[in-house]
Amino acid sequence: MKTILVFFLIFSSIFSFSQGDAWLTYFEQSGGLETPRLKQVIDFCQKLDDASSMITFQSFGQSARGLELPLMVVDKEGFSDPESIRQAGRIILLVQACIHPGESEGKDAGLMLLRDMAIYHKHQQLLNHVSILFIPIFNVDGHERFGPYNRINQNGPKEMGWRVTANNLNLNRDYLKADTPEMNAWLRLFNQWLPDFFIDTHTTDGADYQYAVTYGMETLGDMDPALTKWSKETFLNKFSENMERSGFPVFPYVEFRKWTDPKSGLLLEVGPPMLSQVYTSLRNRPGLLIETHMLKPYDQRVKSTYECIKATLMILDKEYGSLEKLENAADRFVSSPEFRKGLFPLEFKVLETDSTLIPFKGIAYQRIRSDITGEYYCKYGKEKELFTLACFSNNIPDKQVFLPDAYIIPPEWGDVIRRLGLHGIRIKRTLNDTMIRVSVYRFNDPKWQVNPYEGRHPMTKIDAAESNEEMTFPAGSAIIQMDQPSARIIAHLLEPNGNGSFLWWGFFDAVFEQKEYAESYVIEPLAAKMLENDPNIKAEFEKKKAGDSLFAKNPNLINRWFFSKTPYWDSRKNLYPVGRIFLKK
Repeated sequence: MKTILVFFLIFSSIFSFSQGDAWLTYFEQSGGLETPRLKQVIDFCQKLDDASSMITFQSFGQSARGLELPLMVVDKEGFSDPESIRQAGRIILLVQACIHPGESEGKDAGLMLLRDMAIYHKHQQLLNHVSILFIPIFNVDGHERFGPYNRINQNGPKEMGWRVTANNLNLNRDYLKADTPEMNAWLRLFNQWLPDFFIDTHTTDGADYQYAVTYGMETLGDMDPALTKWSKETFLNKFSENMERSGFPVFPYVEFRKWTDPKSGLLLEVGPPMLSQVYTSLRNRPGLLIETHMLKPYDQRVKSTYECIKATLMILDKEYGSLEKLENAADRFVSSPEFRKGLFPLEFKVLETDSTLIPFKGIAYQRIRSDITGEYYCKYGKEKELFTLACFSNNIPDKQVFLPDAYIIPPEWGDVIRRLGLHGIRIKRTLNDTMIRVSVYRFNDPKWQVNPYEGRHPMTKIDAAESNEEMTFPAGSAIIQMDQPSARIIAHLLEPNGNGSFLWWGFFDAVFEQKEYAESYVIEPLAAKMLENDPNIKAEFEKKKAGDSLFAKNPNLINRWFFSKTPYWDSRKNLYPVGRIFLKK
């Protein structure tokens, strides 16, 4: 009862304005039950712009359906460009809402916070050293697919937007491949402003527990070591303290080892670079993922998000100088040869033999076997329960590679080159045909996912053999040098085994296709002659037949195998067209 009373007192302050207050947001006017549509958001943003010199409302691009992508710039002196803000000595916080529009807390919380600053003059001291970029709705097309049945697992608001874009793509899987016009616009915005800190606001699916809000941050090995240390020891410690004082204690993003059994333990994992806060962290700009709990009342989720953004501003206002220095140092380090001396991790895995015990504020539950599916599911009660759970957070590199000094890409792969440019990556072009010794990958027996994922068929098997070869690259080939701050992103995009590389997403699928074929009446006499005259070929053939029953029974595969041993075979089949350049030391 005491907890409920405390929350009521905290939250009632949001609604302390008279009902005639013209500055109540749509969310507040609804009693905390509803969230506004795009037009209502734009009208409110424009109204704030008109009323306050601190706020500039603009668009940073268009959606697939041609809707404007809204952006608020908040600066205490009214500056609306990154150069002026930087010259004034302030760092930049980017807050993003509605990348998944059904998860709308960040939109309502952000509008209230900006209103409180600009109109009610609250929290303005937090803008002394920080300026804010606020995207109230990133996925505007999905946002306007409005309805009451868009989030089956979620407790409000009454109606909300849809998870994906008009093209049925999840923007929070698009940070590397950049398939959508929305992400193209976001990347241009990010490179123009290069914000120092990033917040992405979400709502969970999953288990029930006591925390109204959980968070994710890349502190397990993939971010710059000094920024990782600052994020763990400075930011997260202070963030947790601030949130505890606000009445909303936080916990790391919840993922159980067995999804239907909370007591199986917790997993804390390095995220894939296609996700928002992982991407910004790899750009040497820490990212905070906010995940409010889906089953908590909507007004409570909005308030906790409001407090998360405010708590972050409180830290950045004090830490702005230290953070900026660490980011500049990280940019210099990743641009240096020192960065490329060791193995670079492309993927990590959690050691499930190494854990620590931690307290977890859970909800009492039963595991029940379904009469319908035969599987177990959780039935949660209402009683709070403090669990002691094993937490598995030791992440070690699973796939690693030595990075080159540069990559070179022939000009015919123009779409890949264009997308590299979207990431702010510096690209040079060769003026003439150039013969150069490069490290290249050749692939064996590639495999693809059968069902589509984000409009593509990612690879499930990438077996690459590396060799050094003299190759001629035509004039106009793109040279991507690694001595730049985006080196980690370059590696994830161009190293085939990267979890989210261009190859993994299917941008180079054509290199795996055979385009010339040998008729059986042509290859048969050649095959017979090979077996008669070359004992090595004969031994290899017999070994392959003995070890591969499918091959042994398939005449087409056998003929193709012999064709591959002739000089007529396409030497570029299964050859990765991106060369890796290692300069002599």
